[in-house]
Amino acid sequence: MANTQSAIKRIRRSERRRKINQVHRSKARTYEKRTRMLIAAGQIEEAEVVALQAVRSLDKAAQKGIIHKNKAARSKSRLLKRLNQAKAAVA
Repeated sequence: MANTQSAIKRIRRSERRRKINQVHRSKARTYEKRTRMLIAAGQIEEAEVVALQAVRSLDKAAQKGIIHKNKAARSKSRLLKRLNQAKAAVA
């Protein structure tokens, strides 16, 4: 347990930040998962819309330092690659 006032305050602050970061991280994961599910279901148009939301939320999370910028880039790349493969298979 923390002994100093500054350490106690730091615990409070880090807990508040953890909750805020969790929202952004969860939102990005949800959009990624929803995009993958729509692609698997064959709903390409809806998947494109959700993929744009996923890219936006990943960029925001990376910008805020919640996730690493390379992780965001990797996730976007994999997601859009999967989407483009599904579009090519339909066409």
